[in-house]
Amino acid sequence: MSRAVILTVLLVSLIVVGTTAPAWAAQLDARINPDNDSSPFKMSYLKTVFIEYPNGGNLFDELRGKQWTVTGTADSSNPGVQELMNKLNQGIADDGSQARISDLNVFYDFHLKARNISTSIDYKVILEGILTNYVITKDSQRTLIDLGWRGLSVDGEIVIDGVEINIPLNLIRDQEPQAYTFFVGTEAEDVLNRNLINADFILEQPMTKWHFLFDPTGINVDAHTFGLDESISGFVVSSWTMGESSIREGIQIEKIYEAEIMSDEKYFIRSVQSADQGNLAAIGFGALDRLDGVEIAGITPRPPEGYATTSTGGFPIMIVYGMAGMAAIGGIGFFIYSNRSLKHIKSEQTGIDPGRLVGYQTSASSGGYQTNRGEAQLKDDTDYQKHRNVYEETQQQSPPPQTSTPTMIDQACGCEADSGDPDYSCDCAMQGHCICSADCKCTTDVCKEAVGQLS
Repeated sequence: MSRAVILTVLLVSLIVVGTTAPAWAAQLDARINPDNDSSPFKMSYLKTVFIEYPNGGNLFDELRGKQWTVTGTADSSNPGVQELMNKLNQGIADDGSQARISDLNVFYDFHLKARNISTSIDYKVILEGILTNYVITKDSQRTLIDLGWRGLSVDGEIVIDGVEINIPLNLIRDQEPQAYTFFVGTEAEDVLNRNLINADFILEQPMTKWHFLFDPTGINVDAHTFGLDESISGFVVSSWTMGESSIREGIQIEKIYEAEIMSDEKYFIRSVQSADQGNLAAIGFGALDRLDGVEIAGITPRPPEGYATTSTGGFPIMIVYGMAGMAAIGGIGFFIYSNRSLKHIKSEQTGIDPGRLVGYQTSASSGGYQTNRGEAQLKDDTDYQKHRNVYEETQQQSPPPQTSTPTMIDQACGCEADSGDPDYSCDCAMQGHCICSADCKCTTDVCKEAVGQLS
């Protein structure tokens, strides 16, 4: 097996392995201040369900023309929000993290719109809260913060003000009870029973695979002139992001679940969720580590001396050098293959055999000076007709047209003696002949003689 084939297989395998990561539908935004006891966070959960009825049917008749919206907000004083917060904290503890949510606000928005061939239901739940107890230890050198709380997920029903916000099928049950009966006991029931509040993949994706950058603006001498927040004055800001497609993280695509319902007509159910995204920032320079299986970050005000990389583990440099090396190997392989191919190509000379040509000089000056210019011609005239110059052909030219000499009978009198104009006189005598007609009345002897011959 050639080296080119081996390299191709390795590259394809790397891409395939990198694209097998699952994608859910949660978006995390948080900014951790290690000098404070609490920091804000925001988590969004999005999903869209399509109910398709291309051939119409009873389900189409039930949903035809309908459009409604269910929306609401609630804070931590709401019993449903308190239950949700307790379940989230229990999930965080089960993941091994010591952080806790101390305050929580919930916003939900569900929208149904029926169309001619399908109905769409958009689900959106947003959690905004305060995270506490994330500082593990702190000394004069650095602060260790807990990052193992990222998987904010709950199972089962969450009811806030009479609205169930976690199980998509329950919303259909409460708002469209007749349409709900089409889904019970079918594959669609499993698709629509998947939890909306699920951020497991954000926790499962190791922080070492997140893209890491740090902003040194806060440590500039004149940072205060830019109107920066006092909290970052004298500090760099570390930022970890996930959700972009790359060889490191894989291709982040929508997660789609589908099911069919066989009833009076065939119906199709599709649940579509966008890829997970995460934006996590910390005031200070963050160095990732693990403590008892939980991901943590050691935060210092400034980066280590000489630290200049902008990505975790030097990933960009490794990829750039790797791609450059593969390109060089591919180029060398191409030239080797081309050189070997050329050696197997047989070439034949076409045209006149040089052995049948002889040179002769074509330039010499009158003073005996001879130049080096010359031309070649055939030694003999064999096959001359195949090689002769087309400009040597003699071109046939037609003779110039013959003009007939006019006779005196055909012409009018050429004398001008009787014209009455004193500026003109007959010049036949000077010419020695007359070309007059028979009615010429000129008295010149030449003209008289000519007229006499015509009479």
